[in-house]
This record gives sequence, C-alpha cells and structure tokens, in this order.
Amino acid sequence: MKRPSRVFVIVLDSVGIGETPDAHLYGDEGSNTLSNTALAVGGLELPNMCDLGLGLIPGVKYVRGRSGRRGADPPRGAYGRMSPESPGKDTMGGHWELMGLVLDRPFRTYPAGFPAALIREFERRIGRRVIGNVAASGTEIIARLGEEHIRTGMPIVYTSADSVFQVAAHEDVVPVDELYRICEVARAMLVGDNMVGRVIARPFAGKPGCFRRTERRRDFTVEPPGPTVLDYLAGAGIRVTAVGKIEDIFSGRGLSESVHTASNAESCAVLEDLAASGGEGFIFANLVDFDMLYGHRNDPRGYARALAAFDESLGGILARLGQGDLLMVTADHGCDPTTPSTDHSRELVPLLVAGPLVRRGADIGLRGTLADVGATVADALGVGGSFRGASFLREVWAG
Repeated sequence: MKRPSRVFVIVLDSVGIGETPDAHLYGDEGSNTLSNTALAVGGLELPNMCDLGLGLIPGVKYVRGRSGRRGADPPRGAYGRMSPESPGKDTMGGHWELMGLVLDRPFRTYPAGFPAALIREFERRIGRRVIGNVAASGTEIIARLGEEHIRTGMPIVYTSADSVFQVAAHEDVVPVDELYRICEVARAMLVGDNMVGRVIARPFAGKPGCFRRTERRRDFTVEPPGPTVLDYLAGAGIRVTAVGKIEDIFSGRGLSESVHTASNAESCAVLEDLAASGGEGFIFANLVDFDMLYGHRNDPRGYARALAAFDESLGGILARLGQGDLLMVTADHGCDPTTPSTDHSRELVPLLVAGPLVRRGADIGLRGTLADVGATVADALGVGGSFRGASFLREVWAG
C-alpha cells in the first residue's frame, strides 16, 4: 500500500454528537451539541459533511444533505465516531488525546475560585490587586465588573468549569503587553498542586454597556506531560503546520510552522490555500468559533450558522486536495448551546475521512479513544512511537 503523502486533521472545537456513557458523572445527560443545535433551528443543511457520511453516524439527527437527502449514496468518504478516553472535557485534554497522549486524571478545576493565599501572592508579584476570582462566563463578568476595572485599574480574574485561570483587562487600562506579562506570572505560579491547563489573557475594549472582547486573546498553556504524535513527526523530520490555536494547546512543541488566525473563516481560507499548494507533511487545525462564540454563549442559531459556513468552506478544501491527501474532520468535546450550562459537555465526537483515495462509504464504527486519529496520522506518514491509539488507515485508504 502506498501511504498518503499529506494528512489534514481539522478539529471543530466543541462539535460533539451525543453524551458519553459516563456523561452523568459530569452532569451532561442529554447533551448532543450537533443534533440539539440542528433541532433548535428546525434542521440544518450540511451537504458536504453529509456527503462524507455525517448523517449516517449514530446520534446525529436533524441534519440533511443536498435537496433534503441524507447525503451521497454511497458516501464520498468514510465515517464513524469516537469516545474520549481521558477523563474530563477540556480542550487541551481532547487535543492531546487526538495526538496519542491520554491523561490518567483530569486537570484541576476551581469552581469556588482560586485559593486566597494564591491570589494574594499573585497580587504581590504583579504589583496590582485584582477583582473577581469567581467562576463565570467571560462576557458576563466583563459586563458586570468592567466598569469597576476601568475605575480602579484592577484586572479581572475568573475561571470556568474548565481548568483555566483567565485575566481580563481593558486595552486602554492595561496595555496588552502588560496583560501578557501578568499572565506569564500566573503561568509560572500555577503548577504542582495548583496546576491549571491554561492561563488565558482576555483583552477587551469598548465602553460600559457595550464591552467586547478583542482578537488579541492569548493562551499560556502547560506543556504536554509526555510525547505526542507531533513530537514523533518532528523527530522524523516531517513538516507539521499548525492552524488556529494549535500552537497554544501544545505549547509550540513538535511544530514546524504556526499560522494564527482570528476566525473560522480565516482558518478555512488558510486550509484551502494549503490544500491547493500541494506538498507533504501534516496540517493540524483548530476551528474555535463554535466553542468560543456560540457554545459558551448558549447561542444555537449562531452555532448553526457557523456549522453551515464551515460546511461550505469544506467544499472548497475538498476540491483542492491532491491525489495523495488524507483529510479528517473531528472534534475534541461538546459544548451544547441548548442546555442551561454554558460549559463544555462530555460527548462523543464525529469522525469524517476524505480524500481522492479514501474508500467510499467505509463505516469505521465507534472508536474507543480519540487517540486513534493520531495513530492513523503516524501510520499514514510512516512514523512510529510510543503513543496510544490504533490506526484505522487500512480501513479507509484504498491507495
């Protein structure tokens, strides 16, 4: 078998397709980000993903292809679903697992805020007092505390159901470079017993009553605690290109090039250009708008529009794939915008596989770990290593 020369993995951040068997342990019974979103808008037309087999995946409902059909017959790609093996429902844990690193325990969370002693030491090190220190929605806490922040100059510290330490500051009050420095101080402190997965700088602008978060967000992440498929690819001299926030999630490890983008649309434009350019290697992309702009804000209509926009862009990407290209579309967790919670949800994720030499209509079933994606990437590019997962390349590749 001649292996693929290039592999794409596109992560639709938070596009889950139904609760996992252990969802009740996380309070996520009934979550189904994709289907509940589609139901909320009276059905959703996603012709390109349905042509690859999306509508045939168990748990996916209320989506349709062209002219109301379920999709191409037979599907033009391979399809299946995956269950997370790592505990938790965090972006980093999901992405690390996709690249073969499975965690044995979830990142620590702080639903009651961070310990008072830690906050006092943080204030001492940054030379400022802070306000907040609660679990909250980012847009809500900025609306609630933004005016006090402007008056006092005190940064807003908050967290969520994820393992995050977030610092929000108005760009006219705390310059963005200073906000980044403050977050670097937090990152150095939040290790060991106080470990968090991400420290996030959340700059915002505007006036009271109409604050808006700006595109200069930056994530300061903890490094993966072991090697990932990205490390093994880099060690083998294979070019790895990251699109979106992948560099942040992996702390830059194993990457040859990173293209930071401001939106799903920009990421898809980059992916289309990369597909058209040919070549070899691995392209790994995260499309964050689903999660950041719509899932966490309980906006099913916005979520549905974003799904339809991606599906349209996917058509352009697929049309530009080369003969030796293999493309996978999947997700890292859920974030159901129709439930009362604004947090991530513990869900299964879809898996769509496409390319000129992909077996049409191959059903690759339910995979027991997201790590099967990374194992397939490594297999496709001829790289070995110590990582979790089982390759499904021979099930989908007809080359």
